[in-house]
Amino acid sequence: MNLFHYLNSVQRVWNAGEGVAVARLLSLADHHVNNPSLHVHEHPETAVYRQLDAPLGEVVACHLKVLHHLTAEPRNYAEAYRQQTNCIQAVVKMLQVLKDENWFLPVMYTVAIDLRRLAAKCEEQIKTSKPGEILEKAAECLMGCFRVCAADNRASDADTKRLGMLNLVNQLFKVYFRINKLNLCKPLIRAIESSNFKESFSLAQRITYKYFAGRKAMFDSDYRNADEYLSFAFENCPRRFARNKRLILIYLVPVKMLLGYMPRKEVLQRYNVLQFHDLTVALKEGNVRRFDEVIQQHESFFINAGIYLIVEKLKILAYRNLFKKVYLILQTHQIDLNAFLTALQWTSGEEDLTMDETHCIVANLIYEGRIKGYISHQHNKLVVSKQNPFPNVIVS
Repeated sequence: MNLFHYLNSVQRVWNAGEGVAVARLLSLADHHVNNPSLHVHEHPETAVYRQLDAPLGEVVACHLKVLHHLTAEPRNYAEAYRQQTNCIQAVVKMLQVLKDENWFLPVMYTVAIDLRRLAAKCEEQIKTSKPGEILEKAAECLMGCFRVCAADNRASDADTKRLGMLNLVNQLFKVYFRINKLNLCKPLIRAIESSNFKESFSLAQRITYKYFAGRKAMFDSDYRNADEYLSFAFENCPRRFARNKRLILIYLVPVKMLLGYMPRKEVLQRYNVLQFHDLTVALKEGNVRRFDEVIQQHESFFINAGIYLIVEKLKILAYRNLFKKVYLILQTHQIDLNAFLTALQWTSGEEDLTMDETHCIVANLIYEGRIKGYISHQHNKLVVSKQNPFPNVIVS
């Protein structure tokens, strides 16, 4: 297929309103990118505009320039990325020109995905003084598309461009998580949660959204919402996508544990995350020393997953279970805090632990609702409720 035939193909599917077909012919993942006859056009505008009108012609011309720079020797990722930004800007014009229509949204999705991927490639290939700068600029381009889609209030529900919001939000999430700008996710989540179309988006897009929104809620210590979002993502992700289900589970499990639900070994084994099983055993035993050993043993796994600090918060459950054992042994609702101190020194192996540290741990447990009671400083005792003094940790 030479340039003439390629442009004819684009024109034909465009005139037919086949958005998916147009998107395929503008995708850097499509087989047409391997066609040498499309690689030689550094300045294809004359040939393109002879057959295609703006803004489609501008999008196609930019795409051909991207192909040229990606197949040159050596590959020029910086210039390819620059042309892809021109391409997404042309798509914004397309969104503004084609009012009351949304059949071409797949074109926007494809150009947006390729922009993000090229920006990531540039981050790897080009050393900048500020890591993440290229991706952040790419996100600004994506926001241009998002604003146009979000502001489309005139079209009917079937033709509104607002149906393209979630795809862009998911692309933006991937950028913001990579450059660690999670604060920028909040207005996007608010926009989706307040949208009348949040149940109209495709299931695949909703799963992706819930996964990232759940991770954001987890980092904000909003564990109830994190559980809701991540549970939706895990339960609705098809079984054949085992890798994706495992990724979701890596964040869902510590959230569930912080809420008091201990995972079953067979579930963890099925998705190869048995690191959490070792934690579960230590927590159930109230074995603080074993908990610390598991954290150290699997440190690289927890750090690489970005959950090390979240997992460390689980230590409070080890204290809770240890103190419950002390309570069950003593069989009294007025527990001398020296008994807790002795238990802590024995199970942690740290004999220099002080009473002040014990008070602090008990106070945190009371504050988090894991112990129902209060500290009597005058008598140096923990006075616990006679009804369910240690709210249950549940095995799910």
